[in-house]
Amino acid sequence: MSLQPTFDDLGTPLSAVTFVVVDLETTGGSPSDAGITEIGAVQVRAGEVIGEFHTLVNPGVAIPPFIAVLTGITDSMLRDAPPIGVAVPAFLDFAAGCVLVAHNAPYDISFLKGACARLDRAWPAPAVVDTARLARAALVKGEVRNCKLGTLAQHFRSATTPTHRALDDARATVDVLHGLIDRVGSLGVHSLEELITYSSRVSPEQRRKRHLADSLPDSPGVYIFRDHNSEALYVGKSQRIRTRVRTYFTASETRTRMAEMVGIATSVDAIVCATPLEAEVRELRLIAELAPRYNRRSRNPERAVWVKLTAEPFPRLSVVREVRDDVAAGAAYLGPYGSRRTALEAVEALQAAIPIRTCTERLSSRSMRSACVLADMGRCAAPCIGGVDVDGYAPIVEQARRALVDDVRGVESALVERLRGLAADLRYEEAAVWRDRLETFARGAARAQEIAALARVPELIAARPTADHGWEIHVIRYGRLAGAAQTGPGIDPKPTVAACLQTAEHVAAPATAPAALAEESTRILRWLDTDGARLVPGTSDVAWSLPAHGAGGLLARLAQSRRAEIVTLPHSSRVLRPAG
Repeated sequence: MSLQPTFDDLGTPLSAVTFVVVDLETTGGSPSDAGITEIGAVQVRAGEVIGEFHTLVNPGVAIPPFIAVLTGITDSMLRDAPPIGVAVPAFLDFAAGCVLVAHNAPYDISFLKGACARLDRAWPAPAVVDTARLARAALVKGEVRNCKLGTLAQHFRSATTPTHRALDDARATVDVLHGLIDRVGSLGVHSLEELITYSSRVSPEQRRKRHLADSLPDSPGVYIFRDHNSEALYVGKSQRIRTRVRTYFTASETRTRMAEMVGIATSVDAIVCATPLEAEVRELRLIAELAPRYNRRSRNPERAVWVKLTAEPFPRLSVVREVRDDVAAGAAYLGPYGSRRTALEAVEALQAAIPIRTCTERLSSRSMRSACVLADMGRCAAPCIGGVDVDGYAPIVEQARRALVDDVRGVESALVERLRGLAADLRYEEAAVWRDRLETFARGAARAQEIAALARVPELIAARPTADHGWEIHVIRYGRLAGAAQTGPGIDPKPTVAACLQTAEHVAAPATAPAALAEESTRILRWLDTDGARLVPGTSDVAWSLPAHGAGGLLARLAQSRRAEIVTLPHSSRVLRPAG
């Protein structure tokens, strides 16, 4: 059998596990020197001893006197003992396919790994149980004076007294292991994975809730923890729902708020999904719809912000927290951004290139007020003081709208000219600040333009090969995932494509783009950009394309300049950045 210390095989009963309890005696040197002098091991299964292994080992070096006194192993005893190159492979063969157990396991395992490295042999990476760590977690404070092997052997009434000889110590560790298994078994620990990850942080009540996962499918999809009122507490996704949910009842889950959530939960629902992308999208939608209090994203929806060109007589740039149905009225959006600070950096870049106002007051053709600092600096057309009327302000608004929607050349040329001037004056730090602002604008504009382009397409059908040579198939309508399916290896995907189209969600043409959460469209775009993803021929009547002078090109040019450690200017002009 092959066991790994992961949750992919969660739920291996302890009665079905073969343990090899090992102890080493060493020269006391570095593990990399592999100074092993004795190996003792006991193979046990279901509480019964089924084999033992013991050998002295010639380390090829003299044993320090204090080690000889401690263990009773002398140089003369090891003269005819097998070398590491014989002893360690023999032990690894004895332990093959088993779970290793040791007291203070990192010490013994480090010497075995060191021996494998010296022998140019791959370490088999078995699952490992450390009885010292387990004892510290399982025994209550004051129950034993310490967790040394001798103390624990006496506490659990081991038939063997530890003697600093490998086989005796291994036999004593077997009794300690069985005593600890009995102890944690009464607390609900019955599988290998739970034993490896056992911690006193996980309460017995929390462990007893493992039954909530029993009826869940071990398939890809979304899971919802609910309380006694059926209110959603937490929404998550996984490739294997039951396996993932069971980890919430073990010490592998270290988030404090999750332990609190599990304590409240009384049920778990599952939604099986055809593909990982469908699971991602359903998770996003459920979090937005249910606002479960233990999902950070649902508790902090205000973190996503946009830069908005408002729709009013004198439009302005504003940082907002939602996209409204006002695009048809003349509004335009940039983003989303993760914080207000980064959104304001994008506003700085735009305002440096286009003299559009950023003040918060709504203006009419008759309202006036005093000039602001930007107006005094010549960086705003100042409609607030009559510097321009509605007709004169319109070209400025159109320039800003084009920058947000499909043409960033004006912003790029203005900011690059500023970078050139700052660099010529050796003001490199200030130039770097403005380059970062330009890059922030470009990221938000590229994201918004990509989402808008996808949202204009009534229907896309895309496919991507899976690792097992099947196909993931997705139907995307107006930027929203409308259907998902998956075929197995060697199966013609065309019937599945046809069925997916027939059952896909109807999505009406949106009044404003897109017809989905911005994050959903972003996840879809990311999937479409992965290796192997392709459009299914003949399934879309509308071309999916990005603006010729959009922000994607600007973002690529800025990335290239960063990689070259220069700021690249138009017409092959370059300003070198100072070293450091």
